[in-house]
Amino acid sequence: MAGHKKSKPEPDSTLNSERSSVKPTEKKEQVEETIEQAKKLRKKGKYDEGIDQLLSALKLGILKDRLYYRLGNIYFDAEDLDRAEYSYKRAIEENEDHVNAQHNLAVVYRKQGRISESVKQRKKAKKKEMEKPKNPDLTTQEKKYARKFAFKLMALLVGGLAGIGLLVYLISRFFF
Repeated sequence: MAGHKKSKPEPDSTLNSERSSVKPTEKKEQVEETIEQAKKLRKKGKYDEGIDQLLSALKLGILKDRLYYRLGNIYFDAEDLDRAEYSYKRAIEENEDHVNAQHNLAVVYRKQGRISESVKQRKKAKKKEMEKPKNPDLTTQEKKYARKFAFKLMALLVGGLAGIGLLVYLISRFFF
């Protein structure tokens, strides 16, 4: 794929409807649906169609970081590394905490032979991942277990410190 043709007409979809009259929740649903469609098109190797849909969705003005990230993925698969790099950078501009975009940008740099930039970008991604870990959705059972474990650990620590304090007191009382 040499490049994406911008002269193609927009594909028929719900995104072509009057954008100003669409409610924010509807926009979000449309964008999320477009992202899912683009994922499927990417898996099928229909890169141009996926790109067209994502570019059209960008006009809605929401979830831009996710849209640019998905665009970067499609461009990467289509071996258009310059556009993939641009898309990942835009995703990061929209959301600097987008760890996956940062990681994929490092991969693009590596594939382009820009090893030092790749290493720096990978370190940034790792640092962001450590600063803002993903919030795991725990089940009620897992939450109960975590609370019990934390309680037992705290009791052990407090009991251990009290025991050491008592030991120091007894030693100082009888030997000094």
